[in-house]
Amino acid sequence: MDRLNSAGGSGSALKSLAWLAGALATCAALAVGAVLAVFAAATVVLIALMSSALLALAGLAMRARRTVRARPTGDPDVIEARNVGGHSWVAYGWNERR
Repeated sequence: MDRLNSAGGSGSALKSLAWLAGALATCAALAVGAVLAVFAAATVVLIALMSSALLALAGLAMRARRTVRARPTGDPDVIEARNVGGHSWVAYGWNERR
């Protein structure tokens, strides 16, 4: 330890330069970390905004779905048919008398 302290002028200059380089590297690492933290926070905020917009649109779609009603047809002979795949259809109401 005595040898390091009695090293003369050049050792002291190198030690000061090493401390300065270490301080600069620490500041640079902190700056990069701060920029990355801001970027991550902005990403989380953007995801929250997009998900809230999606939930709002889903709510509007569900409300619109509940309010839509089928129009009654004036013709009592019209029956309802649904496509169940390919060329197959299933008809409802053909055997009911009104």
